[in-house]
Amino acid sequence: MIQIWPAIDLINSTSVRLTEGKYASEEKMTRSAEESIQFYNKFQCVKRIHIVDLIGAKAQKACEFTYINKLRQLTNKDIEVGGGIRTKQQIMDYLAVGINYCIVGTKAIKDIEWLTAMSHLFPERLYVSIDAYGTNIKINGWEEDTALDLFDYVSQINHLPLGGIIYTDIAKDGRMAGPNFELTGKLVQATSLPVIASGGIRHQQDIKQLAQLNVHAAIVGKAAHQPSFWEGLQ
Repeated sequence: MIQIWPAIDLINSTSVRLTEGKYASEEKMTRSAEESIQFYNKFQCVKRIHIVDLIGAKAQKACEFTYINKLRQLTNKDIEVGGGIRTKQQIMDYLAVGINYCIVGTKAIKDIEWLTAMSHLFPERLYVSIDAYGTNIKINGWEEDTALDLFDYVSQINHLPLGGIIYTDIAKDGRMAGPNFELTGKLVQATSLPVIASGGIRHQQDIKQLAQLNVHAAIVGKAAHQPSFWEGLQ
């Protein structure tokens, strides 16, 4: 069964959402991060909470470490954290305070040798976040092009002991217009690693369609703040 991982995106310790990763589109969420975690604690179907340090992603270093540590104390559910993680020490610091998984993006994409070493040091504790317009990968808070192709890159990391791949179609993110089912399905077929879909998820029907593609988990952002999304879920 596909897992549901609600997302909390942070700017200055405030829960926000962006559209297409543009920082100028910042929109404050109706629930604070603390309120969101307390809400998600009620659902058995929520196996993990996905937290992103958006300023960290831009600043290329973890900026919300202290606040995320406080959020960790509010739930027994697994938590994964991304945004600005560039070093072994940052990974160790997060794991030391009880964060279950770390998400690496820019550094992992620019330096596969580093990713290889880290994945063997922390097997199945790291997830690679691949953010792309279509198949064109972008990095550094989605502000920098790489000239890398999604499928070419995945073929180079497919053998590593990673927790999985988080794929976000930037053009879909924050728009509540549905995920990129076509590319997500092709990615599932192209890798033996678990694929996590992110961006554009609107409702439970999207979750069901992703499940039919054998997607491992779905990261839900704006939709998770709508009561209708949770109707009938336990």
